[in-house]
Formats: sequence, structure tokens, C-alpha cells
Amino acid sequence: MSDAEKSAASDARTAPVAVWQILDKLRGQDLIDWRLAETKGRASIEERNLDIGLPFGWYPVVLSKDLAVGEVKPLRYFSTDLAIWRGEDGQVRMIDAYCKHLGAHMGHGGKVHGNLLECPFHAWRYDGEEGVVKEIPYAKAIPPQVKRKCTRTWHVVEANRWVWMWYHPQDVAPLFEVEHLPEATDPEWTDYDVHEWNVWGSIQNMAENGVDVAHFKYIHGTANVPLGDLRWGDWGRGADVKAKMGTPWGEVDGCISYDTMGPGQSWTRFTGISETLLVACIIPVELDHVHARFCFTQPKAQAEGERAGVAKAIIRDICKQFDQDKVVWDRQMYRANPIICDGDGPIPQFRKYYARYYATPETTPEGDNVSPIRAAG
Repeated sequence: MSDAEKSAASDARTAPVAVWQILDKLRGQDLIDWRLAETKGRASIEERNLDIGLPFGWYPVVLSKDLAVGEVKPLRYFSTDLAIWRGEDGQVRMIDAYCKHLGAHMGHGGKVHGNLLECPFHAWRYDGEEGVVKEIPYAKAIPPQVKRKCTRTWHVVEANRWVWMWYHPQDVAPLFEVEHLPEATDPEWTDYDVHEWNVWGSIQNMAENGVDVAHFKYIHGTANVPLGDLRWGDWGRGADVKAKMGTPWGEVDGCISYDTMGPGQSWTRFTGISETLLVACIIPVELDHVHARFCFTQPKAQAEGERAGVAKAIIRDICKQFDQDKVVWDRQMYRANPIICDGDGPIPQFRKYYARYYATPETTPEGDNVSPIRAAG
């Protein structure tokens, strides 16, 4: 094999890399459509070992601006159909979608009556805090079965321009709070630039990707991955990575600070080349389907000034990396007992940490006692 052939075979930035070949064919609307379309022909949940439960935490469901007073929306997350609405008092409420009367989906055609959700079928009116039926306009009496709590209500809060829901499979009250990010509501920062994907895989595999340092070369073509100091808290983790970054104006000191609070809250601050906040809004729909939205905001003076091109380029590059990972995630299985080698990154430590987000030992993924295999010699 010639030197050129050896280079082509080992350099992740060359055309033979399958991930890049797939994405090189996609441009403009074709790329957007690919990001959202279902991946056909993928193996089943059971075949990919994805039936490991869903981790609890706060998750973003809808942008606050997209839910007006008096508006009802249907949602489906955590294998559950939901109805969300904003009452006349401006507060958001959410309950399970199906009416206890004759089973109508209240997210489709439902109405807001004061602060109650009115079923489109027979106008039964539900309270979003108590989970009871408060009014039936045509009935003389409300059946006793629905005068007490009869449907699941969900904890919801608004923060960082999003409505967040608390998910716990056993309906346990929130164990931690949504982190408030000052840039998200700063009038000197831009509105969110939102990019959206459907990933046909596991939220745990996606989260694990961040500590899988070896993949950066072979998926993203990154020659060197500077490792930052990892932070492990009670419910959140993070890292600060400092590196020299090239710009049209020369080399600058840059920093990437990554933080999470539970599986559903993730944000990254980029400084150096172009100051950027990425709020990664990721939420499971099913065991093998994750809805992902990346929300970028930047200082207006930077995003609209002479460095606007660089600011946009950073967003494009981050989205491109997510596209590259998605090609793998869409068909990846969950390997409960992977064979790990030195150089893979702290995957065993991550798995031990992430297990806290599963409600019970019965729903915790098995095989998290992974230990690295050291290279011989």
C-alpha cells in the first residue's frame, strides 16, 4: 500500500469515511428533510437492546413563544400522548391526552375554558393541577370517579424561553430544578436560531457520545481532542476545555464549557472565536426515538457585526457534527457490556454516573460495571 493509500485509509477527513459520504449528498432542504425523516430498515428496539427504560429529569417540550394564551397543543413524549395548554392566567398546564369519558384526544381540537382544558367531544373540563373534571355542561352531576384525581398531571415550568416538563416513571416530584441561563433572556443576545433532528436511537447512547473521545477523529475528522477537567455533581456534570483556535484574525485562546443538569438539560458556552450559547433540547419520544432541537444565541453586536460570518460558521459546524453522529446513532445498539480499551475516554465512569437517572434497579441498564481493558505491553 502506498503512503497516499495509507493516509486515505486512516484520515477521517477523507472521502472514504462512510458518514461523510452520506452527508456530502445532502444540501439545503434535502438535509433538513433528512434530519427529520424516519430511518427506515433499522433493527427493532429488542434487537438493539434499547428497552432499558427512560431516564428521569426535566425536559424541554415547546418554546414558550409557540404556546399562546388560550392555545392547546398535542404532544407525544415518553411513549405517552399529552395535551398542553396555556390558561387565561398565562400559566402552562399539561395532562395525559385521553379523556376519561369516551377517550377523545384532548390535544386535538380541545379548547381552553378559563384555565380548564375542554374536551372537544363532549366538553368535559379538566383542571390541570388536580387532574379532576370540574365541569360537564350538560350533566346534572359529575361522576364521582372523575371528581377525584383521574388523570396524570405533569410538573411544568418555564425557563430559558422554553416550557419544561418533569418526567419520572413513578410520578415522583422533581428532585432538582431547571437551571436558568442569563444569556437566554438577555435582550442584548439574539433570538434562538433553532435546528431540529429526529434521532432513531437511545438518549443514553447520545449522552455517552460526549465522553467517547476516540470517535472525534473517526467521525468528525478532529486531529486532536483537548481533554478538559470533568466535573461530576449530584445531578449534573460538565467540563471546561481550553484550546488554541484559529481565526481569520489569527490564533486566539478559546474555551468550551459544557454543563448538564439531568439527562434533559444541556448547555454549552463557546468563547474565544465567537461567543455562543447552545441550549441542547433533547427529549425521548419512544425508546428508539429522540427529538432534538439545538437553540443558539449570540450577542447581537457580534452576530450582526463584522464577525457575523464567523458566528454563523460556528453554528453550521456544530450542526454538521451532530449530523455526523446521527448517522451512527440511528442504527446503534446499546451494548450493555462493551469491550473498552485505553484511549476510549471515561465511558465506564459515565455509565456509573448516568445510572442514577433511572428510577429503580429494575429499570437501570444492566452491565454498567464496565472496566477498561488495558493494552498489552
